[in-house]
Amino acid sequence: TLPLLRPALPLLLGATLTFRALRRALCRLPLPAHVRTDPLRTWRWHNLLVSFAHSIVSGIWALLCLWQTPEMLVEIETAWSLSGYLLVCFSAGYFIHDTVDIVVSHQARASWEYLVHHVMAMGAFFSGIFWSSFVGGGVLTLLVEVSNIFLTIRMMMKINNAQDLLLYRVNKYVNLVMYFLFRLAPQAYLTNFFLQYAGQRTLGTFLLGILLMLDVMILIYFSRLLRSDFCPGPVPGQQHKDKFLTE
Repeated sequence: TLPLLRPALPLLLGATLTFRALRRALCRLPLPAHVRTDPLRTWRWHNLLVSFAHSIVSGIWALLCLWQTPEMLVEIETAWSLSGYLLVCFSAGYFIHDTVDIVVSHQARASWEYLVHHVMAMGAFFSGIFWSSFVGGGVLTLLVEVSNIFLTIRMMMKINNAQDLLLYRVNKYVNLVMYFLFRLAPQAYLTNFFLQYAGQRTLGTFLLGILLMLDVMILIYFSRLLRSDFCPGPVPGQQHKDKFLTE
C-alpha cells in the first residue's frame, strides 16, 4: 500500500503548529522568582510547560483509546481507530516541535539525549502515520505520558528549587509507581511482542531495533531517577549544571 501522505502531512503540520502556538501562549505566564533570574532555567521552564500539557492530553487520550478499542492491547500491528491515529499524529507533532525548539534555542548539546529519543520516537510513529500499521503499538507507547505527568512535575519543582516541599516528597513516590506502571510495564510488554512476532518482518525488525534502544535509555533514566531521589550523592559540579534530562 502507498504511504498515507495526503491526510498525514496536514495533520502533522497542524499538530506541530499547535504546540508552537501553545509555547508562545505559555511564555506569557508569570515565571517563578527563582526561574526568571536565569535564562537557561527560563527556557527549561517554558519547554517543560509544553511537555506537561502534551503529557496530560496524550496520556489521558491513550487510556481512552485503549478503553474504546481494547483489541489494541493484543492486535498491536493491525488494530486501528481514528482516535488512535489522530493521537499518534498529535504526539508526533509534539516531538517535531520540541526537536525544533531544542535546536533553535541552542540547547542541542545539553539536551542531546532528548534529541536522540525524539528521532527514534518519530521513526516509530511514522510507521503508523504513513503506513497505518502498528497504530496500536503507538498508542501503547504513549501510555508513558501518564508517567511523564509526574516526572515533569518533579523536574519543574527541581528547577524551581522546591525539593523541600511536601508535594515534591509525595510526588517522588507517586512518580516511582507511575514509572513502573506506565513506562516500564508497557515497554516490557511491547518488547516481548516484537521479539516474538514483529521482529520476523522488515518493518517489525526496524521497530524492534528502535524499541531496544529505547529500553536501554529508559533503564538508564530509571537508574538516574533512583539515584537522584532515593540515593542522593554530592551536588553536581558546574559542568553538569546544563544537563536537561537528568535533573
